Amino acid sequence: MTSFSLLEMWHTMGLPAKIVAVLLVSMGLASLTVFIERLLALRKSRTAARKFAAETTEDLHAGNFEPVIAEASKYPQGHLPRMVRSALTTYSHARDTADGAGLPPLERMRRHIERHLESLGADMRRNMWVLASVGSIAPFVGLLGTVLGIISAFQGIASTGSGGLSSVSAGISEALVETALGLAVAIPAVLAFNWLSTRIAGDELALTTSAGELIDLVEHLGEEHPRTNGEEMRRERVA
Repeated sequence: MTSFSLLEMWHTMGLPAKIVAVLLVSMGLASLTVFIERLLALRKSRTAARKFAAETTEDLHAGNFEPVIAEASKYPQGHLPRMVRSALTTYSHARDTADGAGLPPLERMRRHIERHLESLGADMRRNMWVLASVGSIAPFVGLLGTVLGIISAFQGIASTGSGGLSSVSAGISEALVETALGLAVAIPAVLAFNWLSTRIAGDELALTTSAGELIDLVEHLGEEHPRTNGEEMRRERVA
């Protein structure tokens, strides 16, 4: 009974089978790299969001937007701080400048948030296409390697003239390793993609909820200080 040795099988593989095997290993490493990078990025974003929320809650509810904007700039990897910073910067700029379309500052901030949330969602899903592509393509690449291996095995039979089972078993086993390798690469990639997609969907929902709460807070603060808003509007008309 012969022992199964991947190293020995690698040496007996033909050039096409080796190319397919190297390609599959490269795809596996690429998917692993993307998974780890996305996992760390999402974790850093959530950590930054918790710290930012704890440090700016009082200023935000008091209507002190400048310290909140300054604090948000310290967390470039956090999606929540980036959203709040962009929204409050847009709102502050809208209060100080006149809008030719006649939109109030709150509406301008609301529209800006809607566009910015799409950009943040795309940033969360950056490089996810690698996992999706590896999960869908790797089995077919492995199957290609199997087909090439079987073709090579039968060519060896034709060249030697021997057609016994022992003469084809080694070649077929080497070919089937390619299929196994393709599945071994594809299955973790699909699992990683689905798991990350679920986590990202949860983060996007939390970000959308936070954006709605920010809009409600800014609107409430505007209703509490109508005189300040009126003075700013008069300054806009004078300007």
